Order: sequence, then C-alpha cells, then structure tokens
Amino acid sequence: MNKYMNLALEEEKEGVQNNHGGPFGAVIVKDNQIISKGHNEVLKQKDPTCHAEIIAIRNACKKLNTLDLKGCTLYTTCEPCPMCLSAIIWSNIDNVFYACTKNDAAEIGFRDEMIYDFIKGKNQDLLNLKQIDRDACIEHFLSYKGDNY
Repeated sequence: MNKYMNLALEEEKEGVQNNHGGPFGAVIVKDNQIISKGHNEVLKQKDPTCHAEIIAIRNACKKLNTLDLKGCTLYTTCEPCPMCLSAIIWSNIDNVFYACTKNDAAEIGFRDEMIYDFIKGKNQDLLNLKQIDRDACIEHFLSYKGDNY
C-alpha cells in the first residue's frame, strides 16, 4: 500500500473511532514531506464543510502560510465530492490520488450524485437558486477586479 494513502487510511480510522464523522481521511504531501492530514469532522464540528480534504487543505495553508498549494499532492481515501474537488482546484493542488470511488460512497449512503446532477443542470428542484440585485452590487464587485489576484 502507498505510504501516504496508508496515513490517510489511519486518519480515516481515527475519525470514525472518535465519532468525528464519516470514513474519510486525507494527507497532503509536498517534496515527499507530509504537510498536513485531516479526517472527516462533520459530526465533531457540526459543520457540513469539515470534510477530510477541506481539513487537510486548511491545515496545509496554515502551515505553509499561503493559499496556493501548487506542488502539493493530496491522498484521500475516497474520490473527492464536488465541494472538495472545488477546494482542491481553488488551492492549486497538482495531483490527487484516491482509493474508494464516489459510487462506493453512494453505496454507504453519501449523496454526491445529486450535487453533480445539479451542476449539470439536472435536479433543479434541489435548491432554489435565483439572481437578485445585480445592479446594486456589480459596481463594487468590478472595482475589486485586479486588486487581489
């Protein structure tokens, strides 16, 4: 077994044993050094965003004092959900290795597919998403352009 995936599995086990959340663990590595680890803490934190990958990304950004994780590799015990996948992309992680698939997650009750469907324009009853008040917000929004990125 890959040594980093094994560490992700150990993180997963720790989280489940302590009733922190579902069976998910993650490790972020850069230049063959472990930068951070995380396991699902949804139940512990009472926060639906506390997935293993998100925890590992937050910890890595703090440790490296950056929001750019270019050059990092993430090992995770399950294929990232849409939220985690987005965070991985936003943080510029270069490589992701995962063990179980989103179908494996669905088989034990995790419901990522409905989010993928919503993004694809299907299942629009999932969320009432409506645009309002653009005219009142766009000027300030556009003034931000180029200031920070």
